[in-house]
Amino acid sequence: MIHQYKLNGYNIVLDTYSGAIHTVDDLAYDIISLYKEKSTEEIITSMLEKYKADKTVTREEILSCIEDIKELEKAGKLFSKDIYENRTFDFKNRNTDIKALCLHVAHTCNLNCEYCFASQGKYHGERALMPYEVGKRALDFLIENSGSRHNLEVDFFGGEPLMNFEVVKKLVKYAREQEKLYNKNFRFTLTTNGLLIDDDVIAFVNKEMSNVVLSLDGRKEVHDSLRKTISGQGSYDIIIPKFKKLVKARGGKNYYIRGTFTHNNIDFLKDILHMADLGFTELSMEPVVCAPNEPYALTEEDLPILKEQYELLAKEMIKRDSENRDFTFYHYMLDLTHGPCIYKRISGCGSGTEYLAVTPWGDLYPCHQFVGDEKFKLGDIYNGIVNTKVRDEFKLCNAYARPECKDCWAKLYCSGGCAANSYHATGNILGTYKYGCELLKKRIECAIMIKITEQNV
Repeated sequence: MIHQYKLNGYNIVLDTYSGAIHTVDDLAYDIISLYKEKSTEEIITSMLEKYKADKTVTREEILSCIEDIKELEKAGKLFSKDIYENRTFDFKNRNTDIKALCLHVAHTCNLNCEYCFASQGKYHGERALMPYEVGKRALDFLIENSGSRHNLEVDFFGGEPLMNFEVVKKLVKYAREQEKLYNKNFRFTLTTNGLLIDDDVIAFVNKEMSNVVLSLDGRKEVHDSLRKTISGQGSYDIIIPKFKKLVKARGGKNYYIRGTFTHNNIDFLKDILHMADLGFTELSMEPVVCAPNEPYALTEEDLPILKEQYELLAKEMIKRDSENRDFTFYHYMLDLTHGPCIYKRISGCGSGTEYLAVTPWGDLYPCHQFVGDEKFKLGDIYNGIVNTKVRDEFKLCNAYARPECKDCWAKLYCSGGCAANSYHATGNILGTYKYGCELLKKRIECAIMIKITEQNV
């Protein structure tokens, strides 16, 4: 399977199963598109007709190009076979040692964001803060179920986790003590809306957090339209000085500014560049996931505009890189040479198996986006996973489990997509969130183009 597209002056050909990427001239691009469908003579006739005004395109030139394509095919770099579908990837019996927990230390929030999937941090339940003893038991549960894994990850999440900051500090201290006893290494992250950031928070997270995710939607008018305080005021002016201070103290590394774009700002490139112009260089911007009847929900009419925005973003990143004003965009981070192993590329994020979310009272869910939906409750940190039926469904959730992914060129880059998005879009974790797929494929195309540009500089 191959995927061909044109972007920023490049004719790009991606060979899905080998991962080989080729930039070719117009003639080769056109011949490749016909190579499997037409005979050699039919290709020659077609190309001579198409390029009749170009005297350099001769029969011999076309034959030479076809021979080059044949050589690439023989080398397994073009039209390569799918050697993975029938491999013995026994996903049902795969290792499910847990490596990461999303600790919901606060099911409450000091913002009232309209698009919040967590229902303003309550997850459709009661407001709650995780007691220290519950968090401590969650860390013990992670250690007990991590098998031989040395590196473990804990995400402090909410709601707003800084509303339970003292417990966060105590849990980190406890985990550091356990590291020595059990030969484990904890990597902590924290996601915050920024309202409660102060000097103590900055000192602590810069010492203990491997990564910090800071929520900002971009321009003041965009951010304040949906991310309001409980009293209904915009939060932009409160958080920007705090974010700048934290990032500066952090040395400008190991953080992400994470935004959400909606129907209200389909020109989201302006928001990304606004954040970059504020001095933030580690950026992410996600499409909103919400009910289609919400006024800020993305529409089908928005889709071509959003795709264009991604292309414009890629071109602007290349331009700024040449001006030493570069920034990182999370969705364009693509390693073409040392990326994830094929097993990981097929199986995805590990939600429901290697990665679990923990509520303030210790219930276990496949990830934060399923919290509060009782049918996805897996068990708890005291008795472990008892709902093995749901866990086994997540074990089988992979790029080859979704029928609609079978003929998709991007499946080894997205692993079939997000199970939560699939479920919320189709009612089935093995469904396909088609709108999200379209955006993801465009991001992959842009990321590949950026890598090609970097190599050609």
